[in-house]
Amino acid sequence: MQFCSSSRILKHVTIVLSIVIAGLVSACAEKLVSPVSEEVSRPAPEVSKPVPEVSEPALETSKPAPEVSKPSPETVPEKTYRETGIAAWYGKEFHGQKTASGETFDMNALSAAHRTLPLGTIIRVTNLDNFRSIKVRINDRGPFIKSRILDLSYGAAKELGFAAQGTAMVKLETLEVVNGSALYTVQAASYAEEENARMLRERLAKKFKSVVIVPFNTNVARFYRVNVGSYQSEERAEQVAGKLMLEGFEPVVVRKDSLN
Repeated sequence: MQFCSSSRILKHVTIVLSIVIAGLVSACAEKLVSPVSEEVSRPAPEVSKPVPEVSEPALETSKPAPEVSKPSPETVPEKTYRETGIAAWYGKEFHGQKTASGETFDMNALSAAHRTLPLGTIIRVTNLDNFRSIKVRINDRGPFIKSRILDLSYGAAKELGFAAQGTAMVKLETLEVVNGSALYTVQAASYAEEENARMLRERLAKKFKSVVIVPFNTNVARFYRVNVGSYQSEERAEQVAGKLMLEGFEPVVVRKDSLN
């Protein structure tokens, strides 16, 4: 029976240990490089909290409304009524008769008739042909011819220098504040025969409310005016006048007074 030498045995042990150690190292190496689960290896993404925006105070873009100083009464002219157009005069045929104001008409005094200015209004009238100017008081209604704006007494026309020719181009303006609150009516026509006025009233009553006959006297004859409606604004009265024009009339808008 043969026995191995000690040196030989030591050699074999060394080889075996080398093989074992190599196996252990290989196993450790595989363990180190093996993939780790994604849940462990991937850290949760860092979610940065939004930084709240700090807005700068808004700049004032609108300018404050400037203070408007009220002018003193001395610098504010009174509201006046102005009108330019043809004026005529009336005299003997109405002298001594009652005017719309209830006063007796004096052809030699300084007075005037206007369709819409309040009775009692003082106006300055200027003849634009010779620039003469006078003050007169409105105490009557008229003119009832649409092409004219004013009827003056004979005395006023004489002062203005147009009594001989009968008419003149004038400018009128009030000298005081005009009261705009009023009622207005529309004169559709005027007749010397009352029957004609009645027939027209019946005809117009089918289309318009409050159609009335207003008689008036002159030194020549008695006449009958046919008036339509009672309106709170001159504009509304003008609309009605426009409808009457389409039917062949020559209406005029007149401010209502106690006598009409």
